[in-house]
Amino acid sequence: MTAVDDKAGETGIDMAEAVDAVADLPADACVAPVVAGRDATTREVCRGVGRLLRAMSFAIITELVLPNGRRADVVGLSPSGDIWIVEVKSCLDDLRVDVKWPEYRDYSDALFFAVSPEFPHQVLPEDTGLILADRYGAEIVREAPQTRLPAARRKAMTLRFARAAAFSLQLLADPGLENS
Repeated sequence: MTAVDDKAGETGIDMAEAVDAVADLPADACVAPVVAGRDATTREVCRGVGRLLRAMSFAIITELVLPNGRRADVVGLSPSGDIWIVEVKSCLDDLRVDVKWPEYRDYSDALFFAVSPEFPHQVLPEDTGLILADRYGAEIVREAPQTRLPAARRKAMTLRFARAAAFSLQLLADPGLENS
């Protein structure tokens, strides 16, 4: 169960309906389901990363579709406007078959991998940050190299982030909205 599921239980929102509604949005809506359909390890690592970033005052979105069509697992927006992308890996096979993660660098100030504590993290690229996470929290064990986004790209990413968050909130408040 994710932190979003916990909150949904308190509000009476049917998360399955909300996730289905988000999945049916047009591609330009820039939002995807909140780690729905992912394996348990991925969901737990995403939850821990979300808790860490929130504790650092970041706003977060999961599964944000980037301008290049790739989907970032977790994107964090700091109070100062920094954009972090966190790529979650659940197992070695997940890392081995993934050739898209270097493309995330063009859309973030910092790129991290997040894995469970059991993951053999020495195989992860050293030119990225490293977060160890479980369902209860996370810890940054290696800082990511900082590269500043150009102003125009930062503005575009911030707008994409805001629109995705707004679409998600709309669908939680009114799951039937996608049919109108």
